[in-house]
Amino acid sequence: MFRLGAKQIARAAAPQARNYATLREIEMRLKSIKNIEKITNTMKIVASTRLNKAQRAMQASRVFNESEAEFNKNADPAKTEELKEEGAEAATTPEDKTLLIVVSSDKGLCGSIHSQISKSARKRAQALNGNVDIVAIGDKVKAQLTRTHGDNVKLAFNGVGKEAPNFTEVALIVDEISKLGKYENVEILYNKFVSGVSFEPSTFSIFTSDAIANAPGINKYELENEEITKDLSEFSLANNLLTAMAEGYASEISARRNAMDNASKNAGDMINSYSILYNRTRQAVITNELVDIITGASSLD
Repeated sequence: MFRLGAKQIARAAAPQARNYATLREIEMRLKSIKNIEKITNTMKIVASTRLNKAQRAMQASRVFNESEAEFNKNADPAKTEELKEEGAEAATTPEDKTLLIVVSSDKGLCGSIHSQISKSARKRAQALNGNVDIVAIGDKVKAQLTRTHGDNVKLAFNGVGKEAPNFTEVALIVDEISKLGKYENVEILYNKFVSGVSFEPSTFSIFTSDAIANAPGINKYELENEEITKDLSEFSLANNLLTAMAEGYASEISARRNAMDNASKNAGDMINSYSILYNRTRQAVITNELVDIITGASSLD
């Protein structure tokens, strides 16, 4: 009878070991998810705090951008661009290229904000039939565009997106961009901040020094020196790039806050599910142990 009881206990030992292993796995998984929830919740709080600062920087940059828009409205360099486009077939050469400056950052965990701007950049490059040089601001957009348009990426910057952009940082970037040479068309592609939950890829077009010098209303400002109009064009590039980077920074912080909020909610749902599974499995293990004890005691009688 003792041998029979021992065999029964041995047969019951294997499923018990599996139950204990499963219980430990669930417990470790539950602990891991709780740690992840703490991290994502902390990142959400940090992003919420930084969003106010990012929005203030964005509003400040918009003031300068609105002043430039008023200057362009009075001078009307767009009229010069329209006249140039009418004779584009005769004036354009195969060497004329568009410089596309794509603004992103180095940091991830912010949803689809980098993939969307990269998708818009690829679409714009395709519309220009590949006759485009690309400047990538941020490692994320550089990595994505290099895979599809590696030959078009002429310059890239990293170390951006950690803090709100400032004019000194932007001026240094513009100095490096100006070394690429003169382009007939310069565009800045960036993520425009729409609201706390949405953003959209948008574009700034930069007028060349020739377009500013030949603008119908430029005489209002008595700018006859060619060097001054060149400086105005470079300042316009820096001004618009500052606005683009500030808008992109605010969009990224907002997207990261939303992404971490969703991640925290999903982690909470998983914690509830695993807690229920853990309790059920634990109860099943206890029940099996009681059954084994009762069965073993009965076999010894």
